[in-house]
Order: sequence, then structure tokens, then C-alpha cells
Amino acid sequence: MILDEAAVEQLSEQTVDKYRKYVNPGIAGILSFSGFSVPEDHAAGCYIWDASGRKFLDCVGGYGAFSLGHLNPKVVGAVKQQLEKEALKSHFFMSTTLADACELLASVLPGDIEYSFICNSGTEAVEGALKCARVLTGRPEFIGAINGFHGKSFGSLSVSGRDVYKQGFEPLLPETRHVPFGDADALADVISERTAAVILEVVQGEAGVNIAPGDYFSKVREICDANGSLLILDEVRTGFGRTGKMFASEHYGVQPDIVTMAKALGGGVMPVGAFSSTERVWDAMFGKNPYLHSTTFGGNPLACAAIIAAIKTTIEQGLVERSRALGERLLSGLRDVHKKYPWLVKEVRGMGLLAGIEFAEEDIAALVIAGCGRRDLLAAYSLNNPKVVRIEPPLIITESELDTAISRISEAIEETGAMIEAIGSDCE
Repeated sequence: MILDEAAVEQLSEQTVDKYRKYVNPGIAGILSFSGFSVPEDHAAGCYIWDASGRKFLDCVGGYGAFSLGHLNPKVVGAVKQQLEKEALKSHFFMSTTLADACELLASVLPGDIEYSFICNSGTEAVEGALKCARVLTGRPEFIGAINGFHGKSFGSLSVSGRDVYKQGFEPLLPETRHVPFGDADALADVISERTAAVILEVVQGEAGVNIAPGDYFSKVREICDANGSLLILDEVRTGFGRTGKMFASEHYGVQPDIVTMAKALGGGVMPVGAFSSTERVWDAMFGKNPYLHSTTFGGNPLACAAIIAAIKTTIEQGLVERSRALGERLLSGLRDVHKKYPWLVKEVRGMGLLAGIEFAEEDIAALVIAGCGRRDLLAAYSLNNPKVVRIEPPLIITESELDTAISRISEAIEETGAMIEAIGSDCE
């Protein structure tokens, strides 16, 4: 229900106040300052409406969760149908929905990866992957990448490469190292017989959409194999078509030992994560004790119904290829913007419908995001590189909507440039 102006103002004040008292005062301050104090009301497709009826084109896409858009009817229908039968599993019986979801996952996963553990989030998936590597190898050490992001629970935070989120929580996992992303020689210099696994995002998302050199992952694979270490690839953001392949590792022709997933896996309707691997790894993890790793809510029938519908919809609608084609259109448009404002924009980079615009300064990026918001366009901050604005729209976005997004970004950059020039003139 869309409210009148007075009701919107009252609702906004009440919600901000409740955030300050009961949720997170800092978030309340940031969103209010950024012009997003009016609560969101509903969403559909590529759009979000706030309580005033204002309609925003969503190019944040739930940081990858809304690859199928908001409230995709096929996923919603599958979950509703399942809800009429059973919501959560009893754990006393086998689940055909879970079995079907894992079978379907095996059909799209790289190489001979065939076993999956369904959990509730990306960080849970990473925790499970780390445990698999430990139990198989018997080794204590993990190597991640500088500015890598794998979640904020203790294990996943330990292997992430951004110290600001670790402050106050040390000691984390005691034996973790971090090397520059894209530098295979640096990895080769530090890996040892103590290394259980190397964990990497295929594309560093929160670091600002960093793309590795073409031969990087094949070298990493060789280094891990030579050392007897496992390779964990984090596809939480990049899985299920985001980069123009079902999994981003396919761009490099490399199969990981373990892959982690979440976000798009739930079809934008259910919170779902998963880690998947081969028979060798699964035998080490579950062969002697099938309850060595378990979950109360993970793999529930609602989540599994969403997984099945999400994967089938992605395939049936050709969204992997669509992401590749529209990604080329997106990058081309953003590079044209770069050419117009080279003193503001440092670089444009991306893969599929995941793009990053790196600005000369953090403040410029913040002003551009605010400018996009004033134009009813939502764009994303990059947590590990605040100079970068991320564009991550649903894979169902139309060419016209994508062109609109590019145009509004260009306008926001032009406005920001004018503001900076005006400030400079006033200071002279």
C-alpha cells in the first residue's frame, strides 16, 4: 500500500527511530544521510518501490541474490507449492526435494563435482569448505587473497583479506596467509606442506570487481596440485550465470576441489548457500561420520524448491548467455562514460553483468552513488574498495533498462564533476 506524504514521513521517522533503538544506529545514520530514510515497500522484476511509491531501478541486485529479479514468479510458485506440503524437514526421513536439488546441482557444477551440502548463506558455505579441507589434508593453514571477501563468521573472516573487519575479533584462525590476487608467483612463494587449501574468489567482488590474468587460475591449480593442497573457489557472487558462464571458473577452464555458492542459488526468494565437492573430499568429510557437519535449517524443503526452480529458470530462459551479451553492452556503455570523464573515472572493468567503475577518490564514488539514487537508480558500494561503484543488475534486465542505467550513471558522474569544479572555483 502506497502512503500519502504525511504518513510516509511518520513511517520514516518511526522506522529510523526503531533502527536507532533496536537494530543498528550506524546504519540508520548512513541511510538517512544518503537519502534512503523512506523504507522499501515492495519489489518486482528489476524494480524496488519505497513506501512513498517511488520506483527504483535496482542495479545492486541484492549483491547477486536477485539474478532472476525480485519475486520471480516461477520460484515464488515453487516455494508456495512446497509450503502447502511442508516447510522444514524433520530430519527423521530422507527428503526427495533435497535429493532432487543436489542432483540438479551436480548436473551444472564443473567437472566431476557431484556432492553438495545445502546450508543457509555464503559464509556458512565457506565454513563447511574450510572444514572439508582440514579433515582431508590434516593440515592447519589456509591461504587467501588480499582484499578477498568470504563472509564475516570466524573462519570465513579469517581467510578474507580485509583487516578492518577483523579488528576486535582476533585471534581468528591462527594459520592464515594472504597474497596479492592475480599473482601466482606470490602464492608459490608461501604455500607449504602445512597448507590445507587456497581459497579465492574467481572475481573479487567487494574488492571492486578485480579480474585475474587469463592464466592465473591454471597456475594456481598447478601450484596446489604440486603441494597437495586443495583449491576452494568462492562462487557465492559469481555462480549461476552472473559472469556469462554458469560458473565463473569456466572462463579459466579450471575445476576447483570445492566450490562455495549462495546468493542467486535461492532464486531471490529463499536464503540458501551450498558447498560442493568430489567423492574423494566427501568421503573424508562424511565417510566415517555422516553427522560430522550438519545443519538444522539448511536443505529445508522450501530452500530446495527454490534451488530447483532457480536453476531450471536460469537454463530455460538462457540467462547465462544473456548475461554474457548484455555484459558486453554494459561494459561498452560504461567505457564510453569513462572516455567522457577521464579525470573522474580511473577504470571500468567487469565480466558479464558484474561491472565496477573505479573513481579517482572515495568521495567521488560516494557522490556518484547518491547522484544515482536521486535519479531512481540503485548502485552498490564495494566494501573492500570504496573507490569502486558496482553495477550488478538482475540477469533479466532488458536492453532498454540497461541503457537507462548507463545514462543515469553518466548523469550522476557529470553532476559530481560539476560539483567538484564548483567547489574548486569557490576555493580559488
